[in-house]
Parts: sequence; C-alpha cells; structure tokens
Amino acid sequence: MTPYHAPVEDMVYLLDAVLGAPATLAALPAHAGFDAALMRQVLDEAGRFASEVVAPLNRSGDEVGARWHQGQVTMPPGFREAYQAFWRAGWPALAAEPADGGQGLPLVLEAVLYEMLSAANHGWTMAPGLLHGAYECLRHHGSEALKARYLGRIASGEWLATMCLTEPQAGSDLGLCRTRALPQADGSHRIEGTKIFISGGEHDLTDNIVHLVLARLPDAPSGPKGLSLFLVPKWLDGGARNPVVCERIEEKMGLHASPTCVLRFDAATGWLIGTPGQGLNAMFVMMNAARLHVALQGLGLLDAAWQKARAYAQERRQMRAPGARETSLIIEHAAVRRLLHTQRAWIDGGRVLAYRTAVELDLLRHHPETSRRAAAERWCALVTPVLKAAFTEQAFLGASDCLQVFGGHGYVREWGIEQHVRDARVTMIYEGTNEIQAIDLLVRKVLGDGGAALRALLQTLGADLDPSHPADAAALAPLRALGSLAQQLVDRCRDGDLAPAHAAATDFLHCAAVALLGWAWARIEAAQRAHASPAPEPCRNGAMAFKAWVAPRFELHARLVAQTSQSTAETA
Repeated sequence: MTPYHAPVEDMVYLLDAVLGAPATLAALPAHAGFDAALMRQVLDEAGRFASEVVAPLNRSGDEVGARWHQGQVTMPPGFREAYQAFWRAGWPALAAEPADGGQGLPLVLEAVLYEMLSAANHGWTMAPGLLHGAYECLRHHGSEALKARYLGRIASGEWLATMCLTEPQAGSDLGLCRTRALPQADGSHRIEGTKIFISGGEHDLTDNIVHLVLARLPDAPSGPKGLSLFLVPKWLDGGARNPVVCERIEEKMGLHASPTCVLRFDAATGWLIGTPGQGLNAMFVMMNAARLHVALQGLGLLDAAWQKARAYAQERRQMRAPGARETSLIIEHAAVRRLLHTQRAWIDGGRVLAYRTAVELDLLRHHPETSRRAAAERWCALVTPVLKAAFTEQAFLGASDCLQVFGGHGYVREWGIEQHVRDARVTMIYEGTNEIQAIDLLVRKVLGDGGAALRALLQTLGADLDPSHPADAAALAPLRALGSLAQQLVDRCRDGDLAPAHAAATDFLHCAAVALLGWAWARIEAAQRAHASPAPEPCRNGAMAFKAWVAPRFELHARLVAQTSQSTAETA
C-alpha cells in the first residue's frame, strides 16, 4: 500500500507563484510579519505531522473503527495519542486570535493543513474538523461568561466540539426540529430531544466535548425562525456528567473511524448562544466554514487516491502499449494516463480556487477597506457552494477512476484504494447536500439579486486574464458564457416561477465549476510563463488534461441547463 505523502512543493507553488498569497497577506496589518519563508516552514511541519503521525493510523482506523459500548465510544488504537499530540503542538490554534490563545496565522494555512489531514486520514480528521467553525461561532455570538469558560479550550483544541442540527424528522429542513430548551431560574436551559448524524458526538480523544445544539424555546414560532442555539457540554463544572446520552453509533459505508452518533438530551444543561430565534444565523458561521473544509476534504481524498494509483501504474506491467515491443507499464497506456491526468486537472485547479477562497476569508476578516471586504464576501458566497459540490463529487468519481487503474486489485482491501471511494461518498451529502449547494448558488445567490453579484465576480475574474493571450482567451469564453446563461435564467424566472431554476441548478453549478477551473488553469499557465522555474510535473499534466477532457464539459452542462429549464417551464 502506497503511504500518503503531503505534496508541500505543489501546494507552495500554487500559493506563492500562482496566487501570490504571501504578498497579499503581508499587506494586511494583522499579518504584517508573514512571508513565503514562514508559510513554507508551517506547511513543511504540517506535512510531516500528516504524513508521519496521522496517515499511518488510517488503515487500522478503518478496520477497527470506533467502538460503542453502553453509551461510551472508544476510538481506534493510536487516535487519542495522535490527537493529544496535535492540540498540544498548537495546530488547532493556528488561525485563532492571539487574545484567545491562538497563533494568529492566516486562515489559508489552516485550510491547507486540513486538506493534508483529510488526505492522510479522513476519519481521524473528522474529530477536529469543526473546531474552527465552533470557535468562530462562540467568538462572535457567545456571552462573555461562555467565552471565558469555553473559548480558549476550543481555540486550542483541548476540548472538541460538535454541531447538533439534524433530527430523525428534520434533515435538510431544519425548521422541523423539535428539540426543546426550557429556561431555568439561574439563566441556563434544560435541553430535551434527540439529534442524529452527530460526528464525534461521543469519543475518548479529549476530556470534554462541547455540543452546539439547535433547539426551540417555549412559545417560539414554528419553522427556522423559532430556532435558538445552545452550548451543552459533556461535563459540567464540578465534574458532573451532563445527561447527554449516546444511544448508538451508525454502521456506515465509510468513515468507520469517525463515530456518527445518535445523541439524546435528557434535560441536559445548556446556555444560550446569541439572540433567541437567531440560532441558524449563529450556526451558519460554523456551516460556511465547514463547507470550504469539506471541499478541501474532497481535494485531499482525490489526491490521496491519485497518489496510490500513480504509484501502482508506475510499477504494474500489463499488455503492450501501442508501439512497444514488450509488456508495458500500465502508465504507458493512454487510457490510464487519461484517468490519472484528469484527476490532476481537478486537484491543482481546485487547489487554486480553494486556496484563493481561504485568502479571501483572510481579507474579509482583516482588510481595512469596506469595499474590499465586500468583494471578499461576494467571492466566498458564490464560490464556496461550487467548491463544496463540484469537488466532493469529483472526489468520489475520481477516486473510483483511480480504483479502475488497479483493475481487480483495486476492489480488494489490500491496496487501500477502495477505502477512499467509500470515505469520499459522504462528502457529497453532509454540510448540505450537493443539490442544496446548487440551489443555494443559483436560486438564492444568482437569482436573488438579479445576477448582480455574479456579474461583479465574473468581472473580477476576467480582469485577471489577458484576452490577447490564447490561454487566457480560452478561459474568458466560458466565464462570459456563464454570465449569459445566468442572465437567461434571471429573465426566465422574472414572473416568480422558480421551477426552471431548481431543475437546472445542478448543471448550472457544473458550468460554474468548469468556468472557474478554466480561470484557475489560466492563472497557473501565466505563472509558468512569468517564472523561470517550471511548475511541478503534476501541474503540467493537469494543464493538458483540463483542456482535453474537462473544459469541453462546459458546453454539455450549458446545453442541459437550457434544455432542462425550458422543458420544466413548458410542462409546468
């Protein structure tokens, strides 16, 4: 089995040569001391931790899995020790504010760290995966008393956190939640209800778990506006166990090392976070951060699968490639190269988009100019659902393609590739299904303002390209076509009938993904022209593959948008 190796060289090239991230970040007062050398130092250490500490636990974590017994969950061997080393080394606090005990480094470094960790061991990484979102949620919405008690421990990772939204009858429609919160004389609340699909709801990695729970106050209105957010710890001050009961953990297709829990709150003690009835607004701080990290999970899992498949293809001999006189390495066969190089088109182009989005989050957080912060917010609002949906889907499909490289050997556990296929599948579902991401993009964010934000984003992207250069001109064409497609849908839905948009949303999102990838690859090629040092070999293969096998998908999805929206309007 090929071990995962964090591709720090590739990541640094994209961050520095392509995106100019160190210079952009150093211009912010909060990161005035940041430079390429510090970025490289942090990512080198992150790569070592992911490759040498976390990755070796992946196989045993999948095979042993998390174990439930009488309400308690035991994590696979080595997981607790690795997590304790992780938080004591300061990794969860990488981007937290110094006032909260954090290191105050850019969010983009945290994003790259979690891509590495997800590639190395997706199951283990699920445990700290919500820390950043929980930290931001409590930091922005928590009372001073709650922040004094919990914020530092969440920022450091000493205590892990969960996001308790889903209930048996309330999946994507959170307005159906029934969990109740009853006010108490001391200002606390008694939380009663059942939550399902709670990642890390019970485990032995940390001494406490902080649950952030959506619940309904007495006399609250029905629907999402009646939901409030509460902090409910596993252990209360003084050492008493809060009555939060793990009834079971789910038996799943993948992610065996991550306990997906059914939690029962039996009049558990909790405290209100933020304003009553504004629970979803506070929770979305967690969810938006989580959606970018899920996109990075997809990129990491796809890269891990590609690493295994390429190593196998470079060693395995089968048949003769055209023009060869003897049995060839399978990487010499054009069909295999296509499978492998296509994944590079998604991985490296996707990294440019995801890393740029993380830099935009840094700008949103720290830039002194209101107009630049507004542009950063627009980028994140429009690009994040595309990243989450398109790159988690490609993680699953691409990992399956990588399994194909192994032939029958890929279907057996020995080579480890089938685990990536199983683990990747859930990324298309959690943190908002990919269909919901598509509807969010088109219906809420494009049609919601008549396409104004998208037009502004497309102008920003186009300004980075030189129409006189063939590669840039090729990237401009789908961006302009995407704008036209959006305008057609805006015009078609002016009468208030959104059915055509709902039907066409998934294909519209795929159009946006291919157009954004085209911009990303134009930036990569521009960096290669501007720098004497060549791009890493995977980048060069990905550039060819994008033009040959990914870019043509834009026209297909654009036709499907037109056909689907038209047929829906005609049959309504």
